[in-house]
Amino acid sequence: MFKHILAFALAALPVMGNAGDVTGTWRTATGETGAYLHVNVAPCASDAALTCGTIVQAFNATRDDLVGKLIIWDMQPDGENSWRRGRIWAPDDDKTYRSSMELRGDVLRVQGCVAIFCRGQDWTRAN
Repeated sequence: MFKHILAFALAALPVMGNAGDVTGTWRTATGETGAYLHVNVAPCASDAALTCGTIVQAFNATRDDLVGKLIIWDMQPDGENSWRRGRIWAPDDDKTYRSSMELRGDVLRVQGCVAIFCRGQDWTRAN
């Protein structure tokens, strides 16, 4: 009996604790000015165990220096479909916040916080 339980536990190890597939291009929520971004989410170049996001396209943006900038970095997997302890840059106020993400199907809930105050967006898959 113990061998069967141990075999099941060992077989389940690669699945347990792995984050869902968040890689790909995501469309941010539309801002007050009608602007939105496409963000490519992938393993960080500095550490493939972490997740980063780079702006690849800007639509209706008032700034022309957004493409190529990191918007999320150092997100650590925290369960099957969530990431924590990362950082996010908000182009609208040019500030960086502690961040977390949660994958819900084709929606990525991204949240940034300062102290106890948080704001978030739902991003959708662009491809």
